[in-house]
Amino acid sequence: MMDAPFFWIDAFTPTPFGGNPAAVCLLTSTLEDEVMQQLAAEFGLSETAFLWPEREGFRLRWFTPTREVRLCGHATVAAATALWSQDQELTDLTFFTVSGTLEARQVSGKVQLTFPSRSPAKFPIPQGLVEALGIAPDKVQWCGRDEDDYLLLLPSEEDIRSLNPDFQALREIETRGTIVTARSSTPEIDFVSRFFAPQVGVDEDPVTGSAHCCLAAFWAEPLNKRIFQARQLSPRGGQLEVELARDRVHLRGESYVLVSGTVSIL
Repeated sequence: MMDAPFFWIDAFTPTPFGGNPAAVCLLTSTLEDEVMQQLAAEFGLSETAFLWPEREGFRLRWFTPTREVRLCGHATVAAATALWSQDQELTDLTFFTVSGTLEARQVSGKVQLTFPSRSPAKFPIPQGLVEALGIAPDKVQWCGRDEDDYLLLLPSEEDIRSLNPDFQALREIETRGTIVTARSSTPEIDFVSRFFAPQVGVDEDPVTGSAHCCLAAFWAEPLNKRIFQARQLSPRGGQLEVELARDRVHLRGESYVLVSGTVSIL
């Protein structure tokens, strides 16, 4: 039996019960994939992060309740927060992942992640997507996709808020997930978004760091900016600062440790 420190952390929020919750298991070495997947299903959160020491940093893997994913921002915020809560002498962190080397550091009380930029390319609207989202085709001002997700631009923030997707129909679309975005209706926020991923067991993700790696690249030209204030309009809601730096994206947000304890693994 192995006992591992366990955390439930709300990411991209300074207070409990907001932002996006993630589970984190701090391991001394890797587990079998099947065990990590079983634990992620048991925890039932949109993402569970598993990490263990490797070279000068940590190996990091992310699992939804149904499968492993290649990139997850909010669970990386949670992983960094968990490590810093265990060892306050840790400063900059390096994570080795299937998406390459990621970095985390503390900036003005926030966690800053550095991820690869994920520029979307224009792409035809796939059959069934607008029907599954419950919107008229003429509402879609632009459609594209990055390596994992579709991205749809809608006319207004209210169009984003009012979406009520048919998640069963969305599961039939071949993609990790779907990002919908629009300019914000409030001056202090640059753009808003929502993210739906029933294909990987997450009907609506509360706050999606990886989606903002695509959104930053998308909004840079129309807004003529490189630093954005972004808000995700899920029921829990969340806010983060996003900076496009050439082929990298800095994501900055706060986090809250809601639960800490030990998980016993046979």
